[in-house]
Amino acid sequence: MSRARPIGGAVTTEPVAPVRRRGRPRATDRTDTRARINAAALALFAERGFHATGVAEIGARADVGRGALYYHIGSKEELLWELLRDYTLLLLEAAERVVAAGAEPVDTLRGLIRGHVELIVTHRLAVAVHLRDADALSPEHAAELQRLRDRLQRQWQDVIDAGRSRGQLRTADHIVTNGLLGMLNSLAYWYRERGAHSPAEIAEILTDTVLSGLCAPVDKAKG
Repeated sequence: MSRARPIGGAVTTEPVAPVRRRGRPRATDRTDTRARINAAALALFAERGFHATGVAEIGARADVGRGALYYHIGSKEELLWELLRDYTLLLLEAAERVVAAGAEPVDTLRGLIRGHVELIVTHRLAVAVHLRDADALSPEHAAELQRLRDRLQRQWQDVIDAGRSRGQLRTADHIVTNGLLGMLNSLAYWYRERGAHSPAEIAEILTDTVLSGLCAPVDKAKG
């Protein structure tokens, strides 16, 4: 844009800088700011615990002013809920993809373990926060998170049930499913990036160990 400006008897034009409109930040800015807030909250919850972390500390870690912080979040509990919900949805969606592939139960179980280990390692801070601070959720959010976890466990249980019904697994007891998921989730506590084994290697070791005890013996006489 330009505007006319008389110089002597002539009229010339000069560029005019565009006027910046006040209002809500652009979508890309909002997304970036919210990502910084979530990352800061996750790190602080993991380091100090949910109850020991103040909202002002989250804003300072994210380099977000108080006004902007409250524009992006409803409450500290809401932040906790979104962090736990998002990683649980990732676990659920990954399990659904593995099951939908339609492989034999033992192969599907192997794929479930591999995928779960990789995601637990990637999101181990969220897992650790979940195991320690999930009781800080509101009753409504706690119930919703449990529904997501029940759906996840149902994916695993259906595979183990199918393996048992086909004679591939020794048992389909829920204790096995609960114990297996609990063992895999505990990776969040002891996994170290500089450890002796990569996530893929850990998944293979755990898969072989689980299946060696869970798989039904092959009846060679039937062969």
